[in-house]
Amino acid sequence: MREKIFEAKDVVIKFNLRGHTLTAIRGASIDLYDGETLAIVGESGSGKSVFTKSFIGMLDTNGWVEQGEMLLDGVNIAKYKTEKEWLKVRGKKIAMVFQDPMTSLNPVKTIGEQIREVITYQFGTDKAQAKKEAIELLRQVGINDPELRYKQYPHEFSGGMRQRVVIATAIACRPKILICDEPTTALDVTVQAQILDLIKRLQKEMDMSVIYITHDLGVVANVADRVAVMYAGQIVEHGLANEIFKDARHPYTKALLMSLPQLGVKGHELHSIKGTPPNLYKEIKGDAFAPRNPDAMKVDYEYEPPFFKVSDTHYAKTWLMSDKAANYRAELAKAHEQTEKIEPLPPKDYSNGKKLVSVRNLYVNFKLNRKEFSAVKDVSFDIYEGETFSLVGESGSGKTTTGKAIMKICHTSSGDIYYDGMKVNGKMNNHELTEFRKNVQMIFQDPMASLNERAKVDYIISEGLYNFHLFKNEKERKQKVIDAMHSVGLMEEYATRFPHEFSGGQRQRIGIARALAVEPRFIIADEPISALDVSIRAQVINLLNRLKAEKGFTYMFIAHDLSVVRFISDRIAVMYKGRIVELAESEELFLNPLHPYTNALLQAAPVPDPDIERGKKLVVYNPAMHDYATDKPAWTEIKKGHFVWANEREADEYRKILK
Repeated sequence: MREKIFEAKDVVIKFNLRGHTLTAIRGASIDLYDGETLAIVGESGSGKSVFTKSFIGMLDTNGWVEQGEMLLDGVNIAKYKTEKEWLKVRGKKIAMVFQDPMTSLNPVKTIGEQIREVITYQFGTDKAQAKKEAIELLRQVGINDPELRYKQYPHEFSGGMRQRVVIATAIACRPKILICDEPTTALDVTVQAQILDLIKRLQKEMDMSVIYITHDLGVVANVADRVAVMYAGQIVEHGLANEIFKDARHPYTKALLMSLPQLGVKGHELHSIKGTPPNLYKEIKGDAFAPRNPDAMKVDYEYEPPFFKVSDTHYAKTWLMSDKAANYRAELAKAHEQTEKIEPLPPKDYSNGKKLVSVRNLYVNFKLNRKEFSAVKDVSFDIYEGETFSLVGESGSGKTTTGKAIMKICHTSSGDIYYDGMKVNGKMNNHELTEFRKNVQMIFQDPMASLNERAKVDYIISEGLYNFHLFKNEKERKQKVIDAMHSVGLMEEYATRFPHEFSGGQRQRIGIARALAVEPRFIIADEPISALDVSIRAQVINLLNRLKAEKGFTYMFIAHDLSVVRFISDRIAVMYKGRIVELAESEELFLNPLHPYTNALLQAAPVPDPDIERGKKLVVYNPAMHDYATDKPAWTEIKKGHFVWANEREADEYRKILK
C-alpha cells in the first residue's frame, strides 16, 4: 500500500469580489499518495486551479481558506498566514507548473539565470555550481545545446520549449509534489505528447507525486493513476483512471465523457451539457449539477448527496447510488440500452459543386534578421461551396498564414487566390474590396484578444453592420444583433455586458455572432475551440455544423486537434513547415494516412481510453527519412481525391499500401 503524503479535508475557500462573497471551493477533499499521478478534471470555473493554488499559498489577496485542513508531513498548512511560512513549502516540497509559460518567465532575464537563481535561493549554492546544475536541468528536460540555450531569452524559445524551461525551474528544488496546471493546453498534439512523456520520465527519476489539472480527458487517460472530477467547487467523483473512464457513476462525469468528439457520430450532433454552472455567489441547494441533469430526481434539488462507495477505490457523490434509487437506476440503464445506435451519414461529395475559393501555387515569404524564409510554400487547394475544409498541422506550419493570406490580412509573395472567380491577392477597387470583406469573415483563436474589452456586446456584434451599412434604422440593427446572438445560443440581455463578464466559451460565441451578423458566405475559423472545455467545445462544434446546414456556410477550419477535425470536416489538408503534405476526404485520411507526418499527428492525438494511451509509443516525424536527392517529390494523386507530397518511389509504396 502506498503511503499518503498529502491530504486536503473539507476545504472551503472564499473570495471577496466587489463587496460580495464568492464560495469558490465548497468542502472539497483529496488524498495524494507517494509516487502517484492524480488528475483533477472539470470545466472552467469548477475550482480546479483555486483548490490546488491553496496548497502553495498562492490565492489572490482577496481569497482565503475559510475552513478545512491541508496536511503535509503531519502539519496543517491551511493555517499558514505569512509568506515566510509558505516559503518552507513552495518550491521545496510542492512546486507548480502553470498553463502559460510566459507568465512564469521573466522576459528580460536569460533562461539560465532564472533557473540558477532558484537553485541559489533555495539551497545557497554558489553561482558557478548553480550554473552547472541549471545546464544539467535543461539537458534533463530535453533541451538541446543547453550551454548555448542557457544564455538565451524566453522570446527565443517556442511554446513547447518554454514549457520545458518552466518544468526545469519547478523541479530545480526537487519537490515531492509537482502540480501541473493545464501544462499542455496551448500546445500542438505532437509537442503535448513529448511534454507528457517528459513529466512521466522526470516523475520516475525524481520519485515525485504529480497532480494534473486539465479539461482534456485524452491527457488524463495518458497520465493518471487516479482521477478526481470537480464541479462547482466540489469533488463529485474520484477513483482509479479505468474506473472513471469505463464505469463513471456521477451524471456529470458521464456527460463529460459523452461530449468527446471521438464518441461523436459523423453528421449528427455531439452530446453537450445544456445550461451553465451554478452561481457561486449564492447558496446552492441540493446537488449543484441537478439543473443541468435531464435525469435529475426530486431529491437532487432538495438535499446535497453524500459520497457513495462504488468500490474500495471509487466513490461518487450522487443520489443515484442510493439503495432507494435502485429501481430508477435500472430504468435509466434500460433506456440507455434501448437508445437506437445512430449510423454516420455518408460523406457529401461537393466536387461537382461550385469552387468558392481557389488557391494556386501560393508563397508567403517573411524577412527575419535580414534573411527571407517561406512561411507558405507552393500551396494549392480548392474549397467548394457548402463544404468544411480543414487545415491541420503544428504551430509554425503555415496554417494561420494561409488563412490570413486568403483574408488579405497578410501580403502574398507569389501565386493566386480566387474567391468566387475573382482574384483577391492583388489590387481590388473599393466596391470589390467591400463586397469581399462582407462575404469573408474570420473567427479568431483567442476571443479575448479579438474582442474590444471596452465595448459592450451590442457594439461588438454591430461593428460589421456599421461598416457595411447593413441596416435601414436602429430597430433593424438591434434585431439583427439579437438574431445573431440567438443563433449562437446567447441571451439578448447579454447585449449590455462587457467581454470580461463572460466565460471563454461565451466569448467565443460572441466572436462567432460578430462574424455571422454580416451574413457572410465563407468563414475562416482559426483554432476556434482549442482553449475550450470539452462540453463547451461540443456546443461550439454543434453550432458551427448547425449554421452550415441552415445557412449554407462554407468553412475553412484551422486546427491542430485531429479528433475535432474528423468530426467537423468534409476534407482535410495536412500542413508541415509551409507545405501541404497530404489531402483527402476526412474518413479516407483517418483510415489510410499515407504520409509519415500525418501518421505521427494521428498517433500523438490523445484518446480518452487509458488502455490505449498507456500502450502507446511516441512517434516523432523526422523529415530526414525522405531521400529527395535525385528522385524529387511532387504533388501526386495516389487515388481519386487522395493527394500526397511524394517522389516516384514513395508514391509507388503508398499505392501498394492502399491495395
